[in-house]
Amino acid sequence: MFKTYQLERKRRFRFWRVFWVVLAVYILLILFGVLAYYFTPATDKNVKVSINNMFSTRHIISQVISFLFIVFYYYFTLNIFYRLMQQKKAFIHYLKTCVIIFFVLIAYYVFSWLCLTEKKDMEKLTFGLMVFSYTIATFLYIGFSLLVSYFFFLWDERKQRKVLEEQKMQLEVEKSTANFNFLKAQINPHFLHNTLNFLYAKSLPYSEELSEGILTLSDIMRYALSEGNAKDGKAPLKDEIEHVRNVIKINQLRFSNKLNVQFDVEGVVNGAMIIPFVLITLVENAFKHGDLKSTDDPIDIKLKIESNKLYFYCRNRKKSGPKELSTGIGLENIKKRLDLAYGNDYLFNVKDEADFYTTELTIYKL
Repeated sequence: MFKTYQLERKRRFRFWRVFWVVLAVYILLILFGVLAYYFTPATDKNVKVSINNMFSTRHIISQVISFLFIVFYYYFTLNIFYRLMQQKKAFIHYLKTCVIIFFVLIAYYVFSWLCLTEKKDMEKLTFGLMVFSYTIATFLYIGFSLLVSYFFFLWDERKQRKVLEEQKMQLEVEKSTANFNFLKAQINPHFLHNTLNFLYAKSLPYSEELSEGILTLSDIMRYALSEGNAKDGKAPLKDEIEHVRNVIKINQLRFSNKLNVQFDVEGVVNGAMIIPFVLITLVENAFKHGDLKSTDDPIDIKLKIESNKLYFYCRNRKKSGPKELSTGIGLENIKKRLDLAYGNDYLFNVKDEADFYTTELTIYKL
């Protein structure tokens, strides 16, 4: 499975990226001012005085404070607007945010005017001109943040759609391959199923236990090969449970009914549907790797249905001595099939301890 492209980030715009972008803009503006100065006629004394003021201590401190404010302003506003777009918030949320930003900018303007502006510069501006200039600046500040946030939001949405489409195509390919392999694998099992029916008929006069084992195995094969047991990729849960009981039964016959296995079903099963062969794979895994004859620790299998929710639990003590090799392909295939069928509406946990092996499956919406 591909890893889903993550748009949910605490901060879409990183601080240092904003810092360096704003710094680059500041440097470009300074270079533009210097070039403008050199192309200005030298006889203009007002321009010379203005240039000299640019290098005064007060002006430099003012520019540093202004630079830091703009960095933090864009860092917070870009991320806030981006998050609002990402969460598809209503217009009222944008309005509230803009009002808060408006008062923050007003506070900065007042501070800048009272603490950073020289008196002779104050005298040049009338009250009306000052209000007009600050109003225009406020609209530009807020509008630019909204525009940049919206641009990156559309950009990320497009990237996410592209990744999701690639995932969907890959899943369709995997599904088609799995269906093809399943159909291809039915050729020989059909022959085996017919042979088992023949052997069952022949064994009836000789051994009741043998004939029962053949009949159980035949039922298992019939369920595995049934073309009508799955609807929309799912089978009746009651059939899946019966399949699990048959697998337990055939294993009991193999070991003369000496296996210690507990299988409990709780809740209303009729009408519930599930993707086939998931539960049985977990049970077969317990029989393959478990201590089948432990009296103190039986293979414990539980199935509970409640309000269209399924909980399955399988726990076994590991067998001592040589262990059978396991590729883990079975569990990996289960996870892929669960992803395809249930998306985020399931939880599958595997607990591999020193002495015990436990699998738990919860499907929230059958």
